[in-house]
Amino acid sequence: MHRFQLLLLLLILSTICQAQSDDLHGLWVIDLVTVGEDQMTPNARWTRFHADQTQESGNGRFQHSYGTWSLTSTSNELTIKNTNGIYDSADPFVVTFKGDQMIWRRTEEGQPVTVHLKRSNQLPETHGDRLLGLWELTEATGDGSYFGETDASIQSSYIFFRWDKRFVIQSQRGRINGVYNAHGHKSEVELIPYGEKLNRDFWRIDFEDNQLTLHLLNSE
Repeated sequence: MHRFQLLLLLLILSTICQAQSDDLHGLWVIDLVTVGEDQMTPNARWTRFHADQTQESGNGRFQHSYGTWSLTSTSNELTIKNTNGIYDSADPFVVTFKGDQMIWRRTEEGQPVTVHLKRSNQLPETHGDRLLGLWELTEATGDGSYFGETDASIQSSYIFFRWDKRFVIQSQRGRINGVYNAHGHKSEVELIPYGEKLNRDFWRIDFEDNQLTLHLLNSE
């Protein structure tokens, strides 16, 4: 190969690599994750790639990982390393782009894994993000551990989900404090009250406009 042809080939490869890297830069939200035949999509998971080959990722408003990334020019293989995470021993992802969408593919423990991402201008919200704040009780069905049907007539009955993963409930039963865990994949929240009189329980979350409905699971 002549020297001119070699320089031209190197220039083309460099241009392709730069174009691929430019496509990767920015904020991406995960739309779908499949592992084999199962869907394993995390709630509001995102990752952001910077031009200096650093990256960070998180769920909703919470960033929990950071590190570096690299993308090969010939095979479109993406390697992501988290400085504060567990070492990823799987092969790099093979990346394809289509407009504002991106797909990652690789094999993990013998299972094919596919990740669908979409470019975004803002962070998504998790179920836990939407829970935050003060919710006034307007209706209660049944006589549960926290609220009864008569509590809805009392304006001071509420549940307050704090930013530090603690909750406060006020009702005719008095004041109940505890901690809560929003599920990472399902629209569910676990309430863990302090003290020995009340047990932890799990609730399905439903949002409609500015209204929150909690349904106690494994119960009539």
